[in-house]
Amino acid sequence: MVLNNDKSQYKIAILGGGPGGYEAALVAAHLGADVTIIERKGMGGSAVLTDVVPSKTLIASADLMTRFSAIDELGIEIVDGDDKYALRTNLHKVNTRLLNLAQQQSNDIKRAMEKQGVKIIDGTGRVKDRNTVTVDDINGLSYDIQADYIMLAVGTHPRELETAKPDGKRILNWTQLYHLEDLPEHLIVVGSGVTGAEFASAYNGLGTKVTLISSRDRVLPGEDEDAATLLENVFERRGVTVMPRSRAEAAEYNEAGDGVIVTLADGRKVAGSHVLIAVGSIPNTEGIGLENTGIETTESGHILVDRVSRTSVSNIYAAGDCTGVLPLASVAAMQGRIAVAHMVGDAVKPLRTHQVAANIFTAPEIATVGVSEKEVEEGKYQADIFKLSLTTNPRAKMMAVNEGFVKIISRKHSGTVIGGVVVGPRASELIFPISLAVDKKLHVDDIAEAFTVYPSLSGSISEAARQLHQML
Repeated sequence: MVLNNDKSQYKIAILGGGPGGYEAALVAAHLGADVTIIERKGMGGSAVLTDVVPSKTLIASADLMTRFSAIDELGIEIVDGDDKYALRTNLHKVNTRLLNLAQQQSNDIKRAMEKQGVKIIDGTGRVKDRNTVTVDDINGLSYDIQADYIMLAVGTHPRELETAKPDGKRILNWTQLYHLEDLPEHLIVVGSGVTGAEFASAYNGLGTKVTLISSRDRVLPGEDEDAATLLENVFERRGVTVMPRSRAEAAEYNEAGDGVIVTLADGRKVAGSHVLIAVGSIPNTEGIGLENTGIETTESGHILVDRVSRTSVSNIYAAGDCTGVLPLASVAAMQGRIAVAHMVGDAVKPLRTHQVAANIFTAPEIATVGVSEKEVEEGKYQADIFKLSLTTNPRAKMMAVNEGFVKIISRKHSGTVIGGVVVGPRASELIFPISLAVDKKLHVDDIAEAFTVYPSLSGSISEAARQLHQML
């Protein structure tokens, strides 16, 4: 759809150039709107420059190291040198590569937006009233931009502990890790959510001794229990020390200044060379003028939005992590696209969070979509569940994959696929057929009857679905 002439003069101002902001800008410009986007860091925002792109690039290096550990089982030997596993991580090169890649991705996004006619302002913005954004650009100029619609896609920043302030040297948040020159000897990770688990897995793969401090009973407390338990077992086998039910209270340098000491709430202390504070994030909603329009927020500062990304002010929308819906780049992008469609009267399908596919980039990866087993156990859904270990999969055996499983959840009696979990190599790719089944309300037989390649990891998805077949 392209906007009618009477709509082509719609002016849209977007605060923030992350996935929510730039996706909204691209769609709006394609539809003929006059779009201005204000971003202080660079196109792609934190997702591209300091979060998703660099962290997953780091993980790609760690994955190679992790796979290398299986060469003996695969019958591969290194003939040069006495050390059978003669790899080591050059963290400076790893970090240089990932930062360059992130900048390249940012530049690509900027070029795509300029090609579509989006006006880009380097600077910060704040809402003056429901139709005005005040800009402070990098040249020191301040001016107002008028808009029919305003989109807020301002993202988040790492939460800090008052007693463990990151300094970028030994006490770090996840945006500062990429500036380390040398691999930490012993990295203490505070926080066992997705970010903490991913970095613990990555640095363990790169060759660092890792201690993971979790205030909860297990790692990934909000994820599938079978997946979290499997990951904990993998961590234990690979030498990661997990400390459950341990709340960090402070982090400080040791007396020599060449390491850190983390103090726990019960008085125990943990010593390491570096500490990563991964205890969540805070929305960047302070100082952007929300009070000028009465936009409603939660107690945590997240912007309240409905399923079409609209705030409590009818012509102001919000997308991405600042809304607190789901902290995923894919969700931010979808929120942005939905918002623009709703603004201009295009066909719009409200956000359906129960159909969002997500992935945790640990080794092995953990991918989920739809209804969870916990929701079934709580009685929210009546469903059948089947879990199939990848240890029975011939391709997994060939690849020396010893951990992982496929789990499919189908509605009881009808057999409609409503959820699934994949744990294993490239689970982020393998979850797609289950995600498609959830989105299109496919029957387990639809998956079971589709051809899969033999041998393949995807064969286990077909087999799990086959096990849920119900006789007529």
